[in-house]
Amino acid sequence: RIGLYSGIYLIIALIFVMGRRVMPFFIEKGVDYPVQLKNRQWLDVSSLVLFLAFWIADLVRPDTLPVALLALALLVLHAIRLVGWYTPGIWKKPLLWVLYVGYGWLVTGFALKAAVVFIGISPFLPLHAFAYGGIGMITLGMMARVTLGHTGRNVFDPPPVLLFWMFALLLCGAVIRVLLPLLDPAHYMAWIGLSQGLWIIAFTLFLTIFLPMLIRPRRPVWIAGFCLLMPVAPPLLLDPNQ
Repeated sequence: RIGLYSGIYLIIALIFVMGRRVMPFFIEKGVDYPVQLKNRQWLDVSSLVLFLAFWIADLVRPDTLPVALLALALLVLHAIRLVGWYTPGIWKKPLLWVLYVGYGWLVTGFALKAAVVFIGISPFLPLHAFAYGGIGMITLGMMARVTLGHTGRNVFDPPPVLLFWMFALLLCGAVIRVLLPLLDPAHYMAWIGLSQGLWIIAFTLFLTIFLPMLIRPRRPVWIAGFCLLMPVAPPLLLDPNQ
């Protein structure tokens, strides 16, 4: 248990640290209108300190009152962060809303972690929210964006229809995996199997869309009339879309 939960919490910590920087930047550059999103230093520091305390507490005394209280505090802090990052334009851009919704699943995981203590729900539900909903959706979204950027393509003009369905299927799988067992626990294994199928389909769509990009030569990048034919552009000439 210590190894499993520490691995998941380490990945979540990396998401919090990196997401604090890249998600507001992606949203500002990705929506179709000017918007400025701000990070709060007190929120950055307090959320990481409390998450470290939550991590340790859940390993030492799992699913106890201290863990639930820390989860509630983290729920509030990251909900504040999500509100500060929100702008309606994200829903028109699959590469934006998949990251935002994935982060929302991490917040949901903290809510469910508290519910384990206060309501008595299964302790596996917050784990699924963290791993399937949060880590899964953010990983898929970041892989899609990075593939587009680092193969010389425009991240603001991604492949249309299949990209949406790839993310939508994973979102449906997260709902089935996390929320339906709350409503119908008698069919828990059926929900697990269905969500596994949707996970496989979503990542198969990723391979269908992006594998051809990854095995072909990088597209040349045109900057100020010059074509960069090198595999990776020098730092000062990087495409801003990357």
